[in-house]
Amino acid sequence: MIGFYKASLLGATILAGLAAPALAQDQAADSQDKVVAPDEIVVTATRRSVALKDAPINITAVTSDDLSRQRADDVRSLAALTPGVTVVDTGPSSTGNIILRGISAANSSSVSVSGASSNTSVGVYLGEVPLYLDFKLIDIDRVEVLQGPQGTLYGLGTLAGAVRYIPGRPNTNRLSVDLHGRTFAESHSKDIGLTGDATVNVPIVADHIAFRSVVGYYDNPGFIDYNYLLQQPGVSNPQPVRGPTAAQGSFGTPADYAANFKRGRDLNFEHTFTTRNTLLLQANPDIKAYLTYAYQKTNTDGRQANGAGVLGTGRYEGPWRYREPVNRDSSLYSAEVYINLGEVAQLVSTTAYTRQNIRTTRDNTDNLLDLNYGYEAFPAFSSYSNLDEDYKQFDQEIRLVSTHGGPFSWVVGAFYNKLKYAADYFEYTPGFAAFAGVNRPDDLEYITVVDNKTKEKAIYGELSYKLTDAWQVTGGLRYFKYDASVSGGADTPLFGGGIARTPYPSTAVDPSQIRSGDTRDDGMVWKLNTSYKFSSDLMAYFTYSTGYRVGGVNRVAPCVQPLPPGQNVCALPDELEFGPDKTRNMELGIRGALFDRRLRFTLSAFDIAWTDIQVPSRTVNGGVGITAAAGKAVSSGIEGSAALQVTPNLLLQGTYAYNDAHLTRDAPGLVVSQGTKFAAFDGDRLPGSTKNSGTLQATYTMPLGDDRSIEANWTALYTGNIYSRVGLRGNGEVIPGYVTHRASVTYRAKAFEVMLFADNIFDKYAVTAIGNDKSSFNQVRTNVVERYYALGVLTPRRVGVDVRFHY
Repeated sequence: MIGFYKASLLGATILAGLAAPALAQDQAADSQDKVVAPDEIVVTATRRSVALKDAPINITAVTSDDLSRQRADDVRSLAALTPGVTVVDTGPSSTGNIILRGISAANSSSVSVSGASSNTSVGVYLGEVPLYLDFKLIDIDRVEVLQGPQGTLYGLGTLAGAVRYIPGRPNTNRLSVDLHGRTFAESHSKDIGLTGDATVNVPIVADHIAFRSVVGYYDNPGFIDYNYLLQQPGVSNPQPVRGPTAAQGSFGTPADYAANFKRGRDLNFEHTFTTRNTLLLQANPDIKAYLTYAYQKTNTDGRQANGAGVLGTGRYEGPWRYREPVNRDSSLYSAEVYINLGEVAQLVSTTAYTRQNIRTTRDNTDNLLDLNYGYEAFPAFSSYSNLDEDYKQFDQEIRLVSTHGGPFSWVVGAFYNKLKYAADYFEYTPGFAAFAGVNRPDDLEYITVVDNKTKEKAIYGELSYKLTDAWQVTGGLRYFKYDASVSGGADTPLFGGGIARTPYPSTAVDPSQIRSGDTRDDGMVWKLNTSYKFSSDLMAYFTYSTGYRVGGVNRVAPCVQPLPPGQNVCALPDELEFGPDKTRNMELGIRGALFDRRLRFTLSAFDIAWTDIQVPSRTVNGGVGITAAAGKAVSSGIEGSAALQVTPNLLLQGTYAYNDAHLTRDAPGLVVSQGTKFAAFDGDRLPGSTKNSGTLQATYTMPLGDDRSIEANWTALYTGNIYSRVGLRGNGEVIPGYVTHRASVTYRAKAFEVMLFADNIFDKYAVTAIGNDKSSFNQVRTNVVERYYALGVLTPRRVGVDVRFHY
């Protein structure tokens, strides 16, 4: 293993890179100011302002220049800029799932094609505020990615790491306006993309009050066509030509098409409005508060996926019978208070309330066909579902950070989090009630309601001691406690006792069908870190830390016992809850500069043991997705980044990450496919993340005088292959790796810049995720071909113009 690490670190040194020299502004949240060289990135991830080269833990900092150069609008762009990070291109219908160092056991179908995981292993912050929403990256000074558990330094308990978005802050002494616009053409789309945003900073009372507002709108075109939408659900024939094999089924003749179908073009478009507004109230330099309100609304009409060629459909074509709109409304209210307590410490209090409502419609036909209940006997059978989800989250964090100087420094804090989740889910089968002779004109076939509550409390702290000017050690502890509960129920208004319990027009679940469950746990995590500076340009560090992710209860209605005859969609007692999973992380790293600081690099090797893994599973009754805890795994690898200033005008940058994440214990029944449970075994690779990934950038800047320049950038990105399921068990597949290229040429002047750009220059077609599994591809159910299988696909080529203006 030691030899492997040495070889890997050497390879990372050669490939490396994204630690580009840049200037980042200190945030008002910083607990201590520190003078650094003007060409250094300043980070605050350790709760103090420090030059990136002096940070004693693994941090990648992405500056605002990097974000604009790579046109990074949201979290899905993060993987291209950060080693060891996987974020699948899921399109606007979901928010993207951040995976650090392979800490994920979720099947690609459970998080990628139709939505992101709601229980991520990564903590995300907007400044000091825990963020459970995917806001656009407008007016962000930098992004800091911390690899490894951070539960002794942050309020959120983290399993794999943390991501911090550092926003621009109000300035009490200067009026400023920043305008940004982008337009582009996209391959395989008939529409033009338009993006615009503005940032305004308004001083109100000098040195005391200022207001900063960000507003943006994104009109990104879609490229997935739904060419077989039903003309009249319940009457139109979803498959005019049927047969006992997939090869004998088709959408029929032009006359059949005209009678049954209509087209939906470019349905995976994105329409997003976003705003963030912050008021600074400052009594004096020692007492200040930031009050923030943020809101974002995203709409789309389809998923970013195809049907893998089922019934002859194409690469950018979905075979589904209904439009599949997703409407996501997100709000954030927060108050951050900073009080300097003399020369001893700074008190930081953060209070936040977030709310998100997601309304999703899905073609549900294949889900019901797959349950083999005989629905296909109705020739015009189809189904769609409506899901309304509501998240409400309250957070309170209080932290003290030492400012007294000397060899000792410390952080101590307390954290409280309360999450409420409520969901209403309805399935409709147009025309089926009349076919079955049931009095249900609305064709409501299934209904479920779920209410879930989770509370978490924690106290945490770290103590650092400088043994010498070059050598420091840090220790940290965290105690956590959580409890979670769920109540809910389901009913089937077209079948059995459901007809009597939910007579038309009622859509409420009868109280007799409501059940509940709960779980709780507590524990400790800890951290030991040390670093040594061999010189001002060379530092090594070692970290041993543990992390956890809270357990909980599944968001599925508990079963009524004994089970009534007929259709049941519910969770049995052993499917209701799951416990916390935990990690033990060991990491050795080095950060330095060579050749008069023309080469800067960061290298690290890590080994993570993961126990009681939270994995996706399905209920016995109805095949509803749930989380279960089982198995052990390990994730080992290396990460590297570097920047080489070849000449004053030419900068080369690169990143590389190798990650080997696999089970270390057999896990019976871990993978579920077609209602069958498959065992996974020691050595099976974990799904969801790449084993190899990297980037390479070349940036050439030509000065023109008078603060004007022309900058040319070329970036190549390599994404390695991904397993869709653990060890490819249960009909899992290898999602092939791919390389994409992007380029830009930018003219910069004092007040404005104009960029010509191209993303995915060679229009690479690539699969990013797999929905369900290959056993469902061309599955025939009584002469009807299912369309359950889906492939998430990469965004095709974009070519356009990006303009920025600053006053």
